[in-house]
Amino acid sequence: MTTNRSNANPPAQEAGGPHKLSGSHSTAHGPGARTPALATVEPPHSPVNGDFQQHLSSNSHPSDSESEPAPPPAIQRASAYSVAQEQLARVAKVMHLDDDMREYLTMPRRELIVHFPVVMDDNTIRIFTGFRVHHNTALGPTKGGIRYHPDVTLDESRALAMWMTWKCALMDLPYGGAKGGVIVDPKRLSERELQAMTRRYTTEISLFIGPEMDIPAPDVGTDAKVMAWIMDTFSMHRGYSVPAVTTGKPLAIGGSAGREYATGLGITYVTRAMLRRRLGLHLEDTSVAIQGFGNVGGWTARAMHERGAKVVAVSDEKGAVYDSRGLDPRHLRRYADETGTVAGYPHADSLTNGELLELNVDVLIPAALEGQITKENADRIQARVVAEGANGPTTPEADRILEDKGVLIIPDILCNAGGVVVSYFEWVQDLQAFSWDESEIRHQMKRKLLDSLDNVLAITLQTDSDLRTAAYTIAIQRIVDAVKCRGIYP
Repeated sequence: MTTNRSNANPPAQEAGGPHKLSGSHSTAHGPGARTPALATVEPPHSPVNGDFQQHLSSNSHPSDSESEPAPPPAIQRASAYSVAQEQLARVAKVMHLDDDMREYLTMPRRELIVHFPVVMDDNTIRIFTGFRVHHNTALGPTKGGIRYHPDVTLDESRALAMWMTWKCALMDLPYGGAKGGVIVDPKRLSERELQAMTRRYTTEISLFIGPEMDIPAPDVGTDAKVMAWIMDTFSMHRGYSVPAVTTGKPLAIGGSAGREYATGLGITYVTRAMLRRRLGLHLEDTSVAIQGFGNVGGWTARAMHERGAKVVAVSDEKGAVYDSRGLDPRHLRRYADETGTVAGYPHADSLTNGELLELNVDVLIPAALEGQITKENADRIQARVVAEGANGPTTPEADRILEDKGVLIIPDILCNAGGVVVSYFEWVQDLQAFSWDESEIRHQMKRKLLDSLDNVLAITLQTDSDLRTAAYTIAIQRIVDAVKCRGIYP
């Protein structure tokens, strides 16, 4: 079998080196798991990815022909999957969960790894690596985003799928958790290359997705356009349109009103309510710093600003900007769209992402990637409230440090659940071929989020626990109840 090398000079973390055209690999857990793979990978027995993940890492360096100097080594982040497992173990101990059930909840049900070729604009063939993980299906089909980013790993996909399971259960949605993605920097692909890669990735994971099995949504590096390509590709294979296979689509092909800003608006609803109930503060009297200015961070900044909060700092991957008088997110968005970054915004001071996290503000919203607040920087966090806009931004060690300092942490599975709530509404609308208006969607999303907040606060009072433990307790108990009702096949 031939090996093809791309001349596109992919970044160091992309699968652009000399991979073989090896097809798909999968692991399947549980009854009825389908295995469309050519080879089998052992299931995860430890928090890290093991030898196979090391193998992926060793093959993901750029080719020897690259002329650009190697970037400085990235800061080593904790394994996202080990963080998710530790969070589960901590709550399982509080709940007195038996070892068998804890192990069942720890393990993903299915995992798929795909290596697939794409013809680039210069007619070279480049091999990409992608993943799709189903964590749990006790409550229904799985739900979760697709991420395009150079740092996508199987470890990360496992963790994010697990967090999605808890989030869906906490919101009382009939879903389990899933996650997936492709190791790629989408900004370095042309429109045609991005579409070709998306369609081929969709084809590779098509046995894992479907309206009754697994419904993908946008995540970091993907958007409504990518969801449209996925829906169309899946539909072409079926021979008829299947709009319910994805959520976060454009309105013209079955998307839902309000989906684009749902996560950011939901973060604002939950944070505002928590400030009032726990601290006696009004949003209009608070200062806010937001790490991340993508879909989640950008819409959160706008929703916070429109409801009276003073957004003093925002950041993206290239840097952060700060103005103690407050920033206007609409002006900042125009600047970022023109320049590709918020860095250098002329009406503000420049900061690093690390400095933004340590600002003396009322509310800090990490809305970028996981593992941003760790034991190394937690003691320097000055915010009174950390509202987790991203999934898994705070490690368990950082949790304990912040709790000791009296920082209120609004956990991700509660704080940023607005996106999956409206995704659920979109899925229901597609299945029924009946659309709801935007005001109804916003009303129902707010009701769902605040009802869940009430449930979490009630558990904190009953058990004297922190918000994360209370949220996990509700979510895990709902899944345990479902498993006991269904029984274990056969």
